[in-house]
Amino acid sequence: MENKHVIGIGSPLVDCLAHVSDDFLTKIPGAKGGMELIDHQTIDDIINSCENDVVHASGGSAANTILGLAKLGLNCSFLGKIGTDKLGGFYTDTFSNSGVMIDKFKYCDSDPSGRCLSMITPDSERTCRTYLGAAMNLSPDDIDDHDFNDCTHAHVEGYILFNRDLIFKVLKCAKNKGCTISLDLASFEVVNGNRDILNAILEEYIDFVFANEDESSAFCGTDDLRQGVKNLGNYCDVAVVKAGADGSIIKYKDEIVNVEADKVKAVDTTGAGDLWSAGFLYGFFNGWDLRSCGLAGSKLGAEVVQQTGASIPDIEWDFIREELISLNSKS
Repeated sequence: MENKHVIGIGSPLVDCLAHVSDDFLTKIPGAKGGMELIDHQTIDDIINSCENDVVHASGGSAANTILGLAKLGLNCSFLGKIGTDKLGGFYTDTFSNSGVMIDKFKYCDSDPSGRCLSMITPDSERTCRTYLGAAMNLSPDDIDDHDFNDCTHAHVEGYILFNRDLIFKVLKCAKNKGCTISLDLASFEVVNGNRDILNAILEEYIDFVFANEDESSAFCGTDDLRQGVKNLGNYCDVAVVKAGADGSIIKYKDEIVNVEADKVKAVDTTGAGDLWSAGFLYGFFNGWDLRSCGLAGSKLGAEVVQQTGASIPDIEWDFIREELISLNSKS
């Protein structure tokens, strides 16, 4: 494990977390439970009208996974573009204090740091409105092979697929440096919007693919999760379909396993899939059997849904590491 160095590539977004009523959401354009992109003024207006205090935390799909891996003791870094503003400083400080190397961050003077407003209703469902800001300005010219020096694995969030020149630059540079690559499909919109290139990308570049039920269905054209993981597994060595409280189904080469979720009371599902991926990758890089890897994912996913936001308190991590080692020895 000491030779493993995982780099995350994605949008560094400051999560703005607010508990709101269903009535409040009716005043916000767009569907409950979804994610929509909005501009700087609109996110300011919504935040200023929130019923309760808004809490800031580091966020972004790949970033959440990288923070989880760093807390578990892996060498980690992150590549994404952040503003030179106060929120950008908050973000990089959070990463540095968590043990993540911040030398791969790129900086933008023209736009403020990106934010994702996560509005959490009493049913624990989150509705997101995102201003990408500086994160949207990451370009192929910002990246070269040197960003992947000493890295052994790259974890990429699927939203980058919408910038095709960027995704191919990232994937080629990572492979040039000998990295294995995992891709989180991110949303069914990502799958539907990139269907013309997704199969080829999975087959040529991706070693691990993570999907949820909606993403699997969009990719495979079926709600049958077992068939979905088989279809995804035709392209990648490792394929995972995460089904929330119903657990997960995992395929590695010719082996398929079903893994149950930990049963806990969810407060907020923000980051659940991202931390699941961190637990799974931690187990896999340690050489654990497939079921133990999935149980590690379930453990981290369950821990984070008991918090508000995608961060697990520092005080919990020693206990989590002990729990993961214990569950592997029992499986």
